Amino acid sequence: MAEASLNATQRLEEATLDPENTYTPYPERPETYIVPVVFFIIFIVGVLGNGTLVVIFLRHRAMRNVPNTYILSLALADLLVIMTCVPFTSIVYTLESWPWGVTVCKLSETAKDISIGVSVFTLTALSAERYCAIVNPLRKLQTKPLTVLCAILIWVLATIFALPDAILSAVEYVPLDNNKTIIVCTPFPEAVYGPRNAKYMVLGKALVYYILPLCIIACFYVLMAKELHVSAREMPGELQSGQGIAQARARKHVARMVLAFIIVFFVCFFPHHLFMLWFHLNPNAEEEYDDFWHALRIIGFCLSFLNSCVNPITLYCVSGVFRQHFNHYLCCRSPRRLQRALPSNVNCETSFNSTYRRHTQGTTLDSQSIYRRNTLARQNTQDTTVIAFDTPCKKEANNFEINHQKVGSFGT
Repeated sequence: MAEASLNATQRLEEATLDPENTYTPYPERPETYIVPVVFFIIFIVGVLGNGTLVVIFLRHRAMRNVPNTYILSLALADLLVIMTCVPFTSIVYTLESWPWGVTVCKLSETAKDISIGVSVFTLTALSAERYCAIVNPLRKLQTKPLTVLCAILIWVLATIFALPDAILSAVEYVPLDNNKTIIVCTPFPEAVYGPRNAKYMVLGKALVYYILPLCIIACFYVLMAKELHVSAREMPGELQSGQGIAQARARKHVARMVLAFIIVFFVCFFPHHLFMLWFHLNPNAEEEYDDFWHALRIIGFCLSFLNSCVNPITLYCVSGVFRQHFNHYLCCRSPRRLQRALPSNVNCETSFNSTYRRHTQGTTLDSQSIYRRNTLARQNTQDTTVIAFDTPCKKEANNFEINHQKVGSFGT
């Protein structure tokens, strides 16, 4: 999630945006009525979506794999910001003054930055894990203990980056032109940062929480797409029909999935960081501020929080297994009814299927797992073809859990 201090600093900016220092009462502002409704939807969808993800991870052992561990961490970070920031922020847009005091101010700003850091760093780690899973399908180094350790380190790192806001965030009294004073909660107190030093903090947060992670994620996704394209183009001739088509579709599915996450990441964070950088780095921002920048400020602020509830929706759209579990818990569809409703050739993919290709000492190993009931998985090693039956869709009592049989050293 993008840095969401925009609402906390809104009133400080209003005191200087207008050359005449005019103040618009809250009842005359459209965002006073629009933002609380948007945040109410974000709160409900975010709690249900991310809460369901946590329940799925805890109740279904088959879902506790490497990428899903990162998804759990992402869901917990989203829940943190939804529970600790969204209610207070929506009230700030309704009330003129901050009513909660300095303790809640520091807690809200700290929780916000921790959630931002965990979300962004987890997405970066997840993109790296997905790239390694495609280019190195055996994944000897990608064990669950290592993944848990990485997730813990991400939370520690995010907490360290949030310490400045935990220490320096404060409430300030802002005098208005109508002989009225309002109280604001701000991460950039004037006594600490001054009017100039705040821009360095804004620039630093944009680099750490957006620009650098986005560049790293983009690099991994470009390499991932290149690997998928090359492996699909060099697919063995005997796999060009039947299984070959399914393999190509699986690779396209992975490409669409990673593209969806990068688009969500970019869209949700871009408007907010664009406005914050423009306002704090542009010396003429106060004179150039108009309706466009005002709308961009509100849109960016809402989108930065919207990211906390849109990740479960993205998973629902791109993952069949998560979709089944979401339907079970949120739509009260029992596993038996769900199984009868599915077509016979349904893909029972894991949350992140991958079809991969590996080169080792001149030997090309093409391996695939087509997640259909009783489907043949073919694996080629030079002149030898190994045919293995892969039946990962094993029905257990009261749930759908994916079990992968290992055949020799080629099992998935």
